[in-house]
Amino acid sequence: MQLIEVNSPLLEKAFIEVNITLNKTTPNYIRPLDKDVYEVFDKKKNKAFRQGECIRWILKDVTGNYAGRIAAFINKKYKNKGDDGPVGGIGFFDCINDAGAAALLFDTAKNWLQQKGMTAMDGPINFGERDRWWGLVTEGFMEPLYCMNFNPPYYKQLFEQYGFQPFYYQICFGLDPKKPLIEKVFKRHQLLTKDPGFTARHIRKNALDTYAQDFTTVYNKAWAGHGGLKELKLEQVKLMFSKMKPVMDERIVWFAYYKEEPIALFVNLPDLNQYFKHLNGQFGLLQKLRFLWLQKTSANKKFNGLVFGVVPQYQGMGVDSFMIAEAAKIIQPHTSYTEYEMQWIGDFNPKMLNIAESIGETFRSRQLTTYRFLFDRTKEFKRHPILL
Repeated sequence: MQLIEVNSPLLEKAFIEVNITLNKTTPNYIRPLDKDVYEVFDKKKNKAFRQGECIRWILKDVTGNYAGRIAAFINKKYKNKGDDGPVGGIGFFDCINDAGAAALLFDTAKNWLQQKGMTAMDGPINFGERDRWWGLVTEGFMEPLYCMNFNPPYYKQLFEQYGFQPFYYQICFGLDPKKPLIEKVFKRHQLLTKDPGFTARHIRKNALDTYAQDFTTVYNKAWAGHGGLKELKLEQVKLMFSKMKPVMDERIVWFAYYKEEPIALFVNLPDLNQYFKHLNGQFGLLQKLRFLWLQKTSANKKFNGLVFGVVPQYQGMGVDSFMIAEAAKIIQPHTSYTEYEMQWIGDFNPKMLNIAESIGETFRSRQLTTYRFLFDRTKEFKRHPILL
């Protein structure tokens, strides 16, 4: 086996090719856009480099064929729960079904992280935000959502055989968007309609700055400071909405208000992988034109939930049901979507899991796992603490 550090444009390309070579025959594999992977390791585009550093390797077998790849990174802003000391990360792991090859990749990453003062490593995670490339698929091996990790089932054995243990599970929920809502949702909706102060409406692209402010308000009240999530600035959200605008469907991004004060949000996007799977990882001019053509000529059947939540003051009142019922009035009769999947919720967050399970006939569509490996093998392993 030959381990090669990625330190040139040619090897950066090889790092991409490993993923394609090892997964192209795996059922439901969708090749990620090359640019999305390159940007993770671009110091000019990934602000995680301001507080950290990373390194990559590819692995070749004795015949020169690709056998695996891995990235390791440290990020001073990575907030991990527990008392395990400074924790590094590994990600973008691919490997043939060989425990020895996997151990070589894991050992190499571990040794580098130990030299940097880390006492444990989490993986597979992203060198950046948690909404991309986070967790190993361990249940539900259907087509991945855009910028979601994807792997064959045997990766679970490679991680656990090496000694990784589940730090937390990441649960995704599916829902048939054409199916009538359950009676409980309608009852809770009807209760709130008696108070005219409660309203809900979908986003308008011609007023994105206004909705960016509403998003910032709800997000910071509901999530900032929980589970390592930091407070968002209005300018960050404006930029995010600006990037989302070309692919945004106004009818599936919703906000709830009480006397015009934003109190809840339900942000969804069409599943971009339903378009990108036709582009073979490329996104140059010709692919962008094809993407626009696909948008106009092919009805996207799947949309996915990015963010769903209610500010603490209004939790437990039925605001979630109220907003879902209002959204259903538009989404069910006026869109082509027949599949829906929410992005993951950590099993350490029972409140959000309960909300996800209460909004209709949801089902657990897939599970990803964030693993942790303690360098001190005599230390007691503890899972991510439950958020209260």
